[in-house]
Amino acid sequence: MKLNGRLIKGTTTLKDETVEVTDAQLEYRDLLEKCLLLLCKQLGISVPMWLKKNTKEYSLYRRTWFTNEQFIESVDFDRFELKFLE
Repeated sequence: MKLNGRLIKGTTTLKDETVEVTDAQLEYRDLLEKCLLLLCKQLGISVPMWLKKNTKEYSLYRRTWFTNEQFIESVDFDRFELKFLE
């Protein structure tokens, strides 16, 4: 699984990272979680709260957005975009 993450403030992309995890023994959900954790680590942010809206967006569009309200810690960006690549 390959995921791309972008930190966005206004219309500007602050950071853009891509991670890939390949493990045939893991289920899709576990791969997604592992990629999300790696992506957050590379971007230097805490892991956001995954809400129902994120599940719905991700299942429909293979991408979702996290607003700054979904982070426990204070963040210096408006949203975190997560996109499935392959």
